[in-house]
Amino acid sequence: MEWLFEVRKRYGLSVLNYIVTSNHIHLLVADDGTEDTIASSLQLIAGRTGQEYNQRKNRNGAYWEDRYHATAVEKGKHLFECMIYIDLNMVRAGAVDHPSKWVFSGYHEIQNPRERYRIIDYEKLLALLEMKDIAQFQEACRNRVEESLKLNTIAKNDQWSKSIAIGSENFVMNTMEKLGIKVKGREVVEANGRYHLKEPAISYKPIFTPENGDLRPKNAYFWDDIP
Repeated sequence: MEWLFEVRKRYGLSVLNYIVTSNHIHLLVADDGTEDTIASSLQLIAGRTGQEYNQRKNRNGAYWEDRYHATAVEKGKHLFECMIYIDLNMVRAGAVDHPSKWVFSGYHEIQNPRERYRIIDYEKLLALLEMKDIAQFQEACRNRVEESLKLNTIAKNDQWSKSIAIGSENFVMNTMEKLGIKVKGREVVEANGRYHLKEPAISYKPIFTPENGDLRPKNAYFWDDIP
């Protein structure tokens, strides 16, 4: 979490939501249009946390099992649904019964805003969600979380973690066009009014094995715009 704060200062990365668990992280971010902002930020976070862990434990070798995967998410309602999905991660894992009880998360920070060392970029987040103020957003998050818990609609959904792009049909098709040959032959699937561009069920780059590969500063798809 300290390095999340650092990359916001160093590279201008806008962190919209996050959750840090015992063995992985989920980040929802937006860059400022500068080339490699996201890749450079994740490279720094991954490198420094791995180094610090190895130093504490007096060990050598790789810390992260694999490279990160990036999914482009359309702003507005799709972005909001992605945020709620991330918020409920540790409830799905059975670690807590409510996201407010996992302090290493964007949900906890949003519901309890910090005066110092703030990680979430509230201004950017509200603009992308087309909401007026933080109070409205806080209430919307609480209501949506309570509804999901009550209806038990918190099951794992690989659309968010394994897709290349997710949103409206127009957004997904535009993303495909911008990525060009890199996504040739990929399937666009619709479910409950949400479209997603499916990732192949293999490692991002065929020359690397799916597990225990070196952490790369970029994944195989290069995003040239802010979704």
